[in-house]
Amino acid sequence: MKAKRSVAILAVSGIVVVSVVAGLDLFSSPGSSAASDPVSGRAELAVLNSEKAKAAKSPSAKPLSIEEQAQEVAQLRNQIEAVEAARKAMQDQAALRRKAKNAAIARYKALQKTDSKSRDERASRDAERKKISGTPKEIAMNLLADHGWKSSQFSCLDSLWTKESRWKVNADNPTSSAFGIPQALPGNRMAAYGADWRTNPVVQIKWGLDYIEDAYGSPCNAWSHSKARGWY
Repeated sequence: MKAKRSVAILAVSGIVVVSVVAGLDLFSSPGSSAASDPVSGRAELAVLNSEKAKAAKSPSAKPLSIEEQAQEVAQLRNQIEAVEAARKAMQDQAALRRKAKNAAIARYKALQKTDSKSRDERASRDAERKKISGTPKEIAMNLLADHGWKSSQFSCLDSLWTKESRWKVNADNPTSSAFGIPQALPGNRMAAYGADWRTNPVVQIKWGLDYIEDAYGSPCNAWSHSKARGWY
């Protein structure tokens, strides 16, 4: 009997399956093999290759042993500790730089303050020396401001001490122990202002101006009293 080829189409679950059989019905006979049919063999090989590709793309995760897990934990802990150590070291270095910077600023400010203080002290000494330089009248004029008096008070002071001593450092009252430009009575009252009170016009003038301030408030008040009473 001549073998005949037939084509049958079987629909299974919405999938169309085409089976080519030689001299048989739609289904293979019990003695037939898919591998013996070239078409069926190629289809089976394609399925196997597809399964292998899927297995290669998504390999199953192998569970870690206790030792491997402990190693991973230790490695992670070491990494964290290394990061913390690096951060602490960086902050320590920054703190040292800040401390050094603050110390340098403090030294600079201290030097500036010392220099400023020295300049102020020098300026004060220079101004003081300038105030007590010159003639007795010039010295008295320069010292008026220390008592809060205006320069207009000098005319009264000039009149007062011209009457008392003519501005002479060694003026000695023959009828009393009054001495010097302001006629301190006795003269050694001025010793508290300087041991050289007998010869130093600055010592005598400072004492005399303090006396006028404490007793009369101003040279003009002292001069008014002297004109009224004959003494001050």
